Amino acid sequence: MPISRITATAAAHSAILRLCADRGPVMFVQSGGCCAGSTPMCYPAGEFLIGAGDILLGNIQGCPFYIDYALDQAWGEDSFQLDVAPGEPEGFSLAAGPGIHFVTRSATCSMKGQS
Repeated sequence: MPISRITATAAAHSAILRLCADRGPVMFVQSGGCCAGSTPMCYPAGEFLIGAGDILLGNIQGCPFYIDYALDQAWGEDSFQLDVAPGEPEGFSLAAGPGIHFVTRSATCSMKGQS
């Protein structure tokens, strides 16, 4: 079994449990675009089509977390942490809860994605 490269804070775990209870299973895709910065996009499970260039960093509460291979190589991080922050989510991402969104923390993107 591969080693997970994604962990989550207690706040992110709680948000995922509430979200899954309300909407069903979800999945995460790490954004690398200029608009979303390091904000992970959260979708209903299966709504985002995973391609050959996407790699699975691990699962949080049974929810997969993917990142594009080229983005992963560019950032060169050994591990990432999923957290929540105040503000609405970017793009088409599901909110982590009322007035909060998911953020990714690492040495490279520890403060990005916090609007």
